[in-house]
Amino acid sequence: MQPLHILLLILAYFGVLILISYITGKSANNQTFFKANNSSPWYLVAFGMIGASLSGVTFISVPGWIEGDKMSYMQMVLGYVLGYAVIGLVLLPLYYRLNLTSIYTYLEGRFGRYSYKTGASFFLLSRTIGAAFRLFLVANVLQLILFDAYGVPFWATVAITILLIWLYTFKGGIKTIVWTDTLQTLFMLIAVGVCIVMIKDEMQIDNLFSYVVNNDLSKTFFFDDIKAGNYFWKQFFSGAFISIVMTGLDQDMMQKNLTCRNLKDAQKNMFWFTIVLVIVNFFFLALGVLLTDYATANEINAHKDELFPTIAMSGDLGIATALFFLLGLIAAAYSSADSALTSLTTSFSIDILEIDKKDNEEEREKTRKKIHILFSFILVATILIFKYFIADESVIAKIFQFAGYTYGPLLGLYAFGLFTKLNVKDKLVPIICLIAPVLTYVISFYSKEKMGFDFGFFVLILNGALTFLGLLAIKTSKNA
Repeated sequence: MQPLHILLLILAYFGVLILISYITGKSANNQTFFKANNSSPWYLVAFGMIGASLSGVTFISVPGWIEGDKMSYMQMVLGYVLGYAVIGLVLLPLYYRLNLTSIYTYLEGRFGRYSYKTGASFFLLSRTIGAAFRLFLVANVLQLILFDAYGVPFWATVAITILLIWLYTFKGGIKTIVWTDTLQTLFMLIAVGVCIVMIKDEMQIDNLFSYVVNNDLSKTFFFDDIKAGNYFWKQFFSGAFISIVMTGLDQDMMQKNLTCRNLKDAQKNMFWFTIVLVIVNFFFLALGVLLTDYATANEINAHKDELFPTIAMSGDLGIATALFFLLGLIAAAYSSADSALTSLTTSFSIDILEIDKKDNEEEREKTRKKIHILFSFILVATILIFKYFIADESVIAKIFQFAGYTYGPLLGLYAFGLFTKLNVKDKLVPIICLIAPVLTYVISFYSKEKMGFDFGFFVLILNGALTFLGLLAIKTSKNA
């Protein structure tokens, strides 16, 4: 594809998103921006959440994992099912009963103001870093295939990327995102399907399912070495807890669920979302098997995050593959990034500035719009920092690795709040939530160096357990 064709595709794509924004943003206010007036159809929320959960990182990195880790990622995906069941049966009833806008206000009622601010702050840090990682990956690809040809510097690519997201989210917020994410998820799934069919035909594969199942790269379950990072039970329970914290304790994902008309609709959303997500992840891994074999057969020197973009954009599989790859990448990236920007704006506005307690509606809207712009600049700055410090490994692994340290305190706080009736010394909670990740890192590091035991993604559970024990140590005599 020529750079001009790519540019026209991007402009047309965002033209559609801005049109949706215009339609859904009419008569929008803060209630629309934060909760879509509780009017979202559950099936749209469920479908749109697929794209937001997968993101551009999954689109590129999961297929690239196959070469080194085979299909072990599916062990985590199966763990997600358990985690989503906990969300639907435990967390969603709590959020709807309390009629929450930000899910972290639960912590204020349960423990106190310091706990509330601590939980919200860990989310803001986690989501900012996570969204920036995802956008960094996509910005790099766009830089390589488009903006370098026009002499546009990387910082400008990033700024343009964030500006486009801001343009279609600044007015309608989560109401707009429910609809745009539905469209973007559809584009992403079509893209994966087209790429699988194209490479299957190129490799002259008659039965795709048999080819993948019988392939040496399709090994999924690993029970042999308990010390290894891909040991089944480590990944399964890590997947369960990752889904609980990165969906159920994450304002970004829960904000969509809270736009449903009632609890029953939100639970239906989680049920169907879970089923579709498992199927979609399998197809991503199957695509990874095909791409890895294709690269080996054609002596293509591309690995991990470079594998899918290199093959898709080479032109060897036809212009349709390149076109749909690019469309799918943009759709996957922006369906995650737009909701991140909205949820960051929501959490900072409600949890930190507490604008919902102000009487003047006009003032509340002005403040929310300023915060929206502020986080746009923060994302740009964070991505530019990653440009110079990003490590040479799969991006998706880094996100989950980082999540283990930043979401762990949230896991400990909510577990303590939901499964005990104990109260804590609220002012000491921030200290506990800072000490726990540090101890987690030390234990994880020395465990691997001295005993050869790799916690892998299990650091999330370790971190949550240490936070829970820390809260137990600062309990008070009064029960909640």
